[in-house]
Amino acid sequence: MESLFASKDALDQAAPLAARLRPRSLDEIVGHQNLLAPGRPLRRAIEGGNPGSLIFWGPPGSGKTTLARALAGATDQLFTQVSAVTAGVADLRRIVEEARQRLQLTGQRSLLFIDEIHRFNKAQQDAILPHVEDGTIRLIGATTENPSFEVNAALLSRCRVYVLEALTDDDIAAILRRALTDVERGLGGEDITISDEALSELVNLANGDARVALNALELCASTFGGQPGGLQIDVELVRDIVQQRSLLYDKGGDQHYDIISALHKTLRGSDPDGALYWLARMLESGEDPLYIARRMVRFASEDVGMADPQALVVAMAAQQAVHFIGRPEGDLALAQAAIYLAVAPKSNSVYRAYGAAREAVASTRNEPVPIHLRNAPTRLMRDLGYGAGYKYAHDFEGGYVEQQGLPDNLAGTRFYEPTDRGRERAIGERLRALRGEES
Repeated sequence: MESLFASKDALDQAAPLAARLRPRSLDEIVGHQNLLAPGRPLRRAIEGGNPGSLIFWGPPGSGKTTLARALAGATDQLFTQVSAVTAGVADLRRIVEEARQRLQLTGQRSLLFIDEIHRFNKAQQDAILPHVEDGTIRLIGATTENPSFEVNAALLSRCRVYVLEALTDDDIAAILRRALTDVERGLGGEDITISDEALSELVNLANGDARVALNALELCASTFGGQPGGLQIDVELVRDIVQQRSLLYDKGGDQHYDIISALHKTLRGSDPDGALYWLARMLESGEDPLYIARRMVRFASEDVGMADPQALVVAMAAQQAVHFIGRPEGDLALAQAAIYLAVAPKSNSVYRAYGAAREAVASTRNEPVPIHLRNAPTRLMRDLGYGAGYKYAHDFEGGYVEQQGLPDNLAGTRFYEPTDRGRERAIGERLRALRGEES
């Protein structure tokens, strides 16, 4: 009687193309030559059989799991994979106990691969620590997030961190060609050809993610029903099936912070084209437009400030527009604000002035308000001298009169120093004239 269970070969053939083509050895891995080329430290450690515990940090589809599996095979360690999304402390304890028994009975070491290790909380990471430390298990953690922030310092100190960059376009193209020619594990046994333009389109849509590229190729190949003449994958077929590129973005992760940083710095650098690009990257990836608007409002005061006070008005108007009409109509208001902020004259004098005032508040004695600046709404307060000696500016020529505006211990301190850019040039000239200083 035929088995109720499919054979391993049948299961392998039923697996997705990306799983079937996963490299089985270090030499099959495409890319990452900075880590895996002969003579490189990681390659030498693997070939020496003692790479220790590692953290692989890189974007999705860069090969973190693949490298971990190949490393386990190359060092004859039993590979156990868990996902931090679903595994708990009980699972970790069971795996550690099995690893301890295996080491005692057979001498074989165990490699525990934790995918998305950044999703483990402190207690879960602490549960692994002593067993990594005593060598019961070797750990490889994979993360798309900066391990400096997401992995406990104690665990991080016992692991070496390797950064896996996104695969290059040439790497992705090589992987796709292998998939089309590999008869055993790929699509080489099918009558499929692909145009150079279609291959380039798949590479472009993948954004450096090998899994996305292979999944897209498999979707295209699924339209082939063994019809006479085979399947010719052209650019129209790719665009029809894939429709939209995979945008690399995580609203709660490194991409979020990296791209908002790029937006802020291109605005500061008076680069409207760069600012528009990073704005579009965030909006098209689903970022909350009000978050972007809040950052623009902050930028208007921090980096434009008094050089163009209208910048804050524009930024607030964009925030109100987004709140009022939402997306996608509100995207143009953000784009308009981004252009305005980028081309506006820049000054961080407001930022520096408030920082200096805040530092003075924190580092000096908080003396009483000078008597002449105090309000005197009651007779008792007037009898105590509140408001005495105060000079009402409107009673003087030009609406200005010199008088002390700070506590005695800070008298004469200057927090605000205008630049000579934009509107601040005129502001600086006015302040110097009021103070009787030379220009």
